[in-house]
Amino acid sequence: LLPCFVTVFEQEHFEGKCQEFTSECCNIQECGFDNIRSIRVESGQFIPERGEYPHWDAYSGNLSYHVERLMSFRPVYCSHQSSRMTIFERENFLGRNVELCDDYPSLQAMGWCGPEVGSMHVQCGAFVCYEFPGYRGRQYIMECERHSGDFQHWRNWGSHSQTPQIQSIRRIQH
Repeated sequence: LLPCFVTVFEQEHFEGKCQEFTSECCNIQECGFDNIRSIRVESGQFIPERGEYPHWDAYSGNLSYHVERLMSFRPVYCSHQSSRMTIFERENFLGRNVELCDDYPSLQAMGWCGPEVGSMHVQCGAFVCYEFPGYRGRQYIMECERHSGDFQHWRNWGSHSQTPQIQSIRRIQH
């Protein structure tokens, strides 16, 4: 398990006030920041993935909804070499299901009927599920360590889950 390091900057292009984090930050304002305009992810996985993001559009460009600023973050730990999850057509692990262990830019292209996923079980690893094909739209982080990997209703995906629509899924590997 790699330690996670992220450096946040108050200004674009890695300028202005900055601070390194090795764990989650529930409220960036409590750390003396009004806003974060650029990010450098040194190791680990913070969705966005490892890399440099010199300005706001670099890490918010694939979102289908408008977000003014980054206010909190947390590391996603990947303690498994492999990733495996099962998605179900309906809530409570009912209906048609399929096991996934790779990246899927389009669930429909791999044979999943419809845009909806009612529930899922993450056996090992961690995944990012996206609202639209091509890894776009709202993101939902699914980890086997959270909720024992059981997400029996799409409303359990996160505080901003508004629809059971999932159309692409990517493994978190770092």
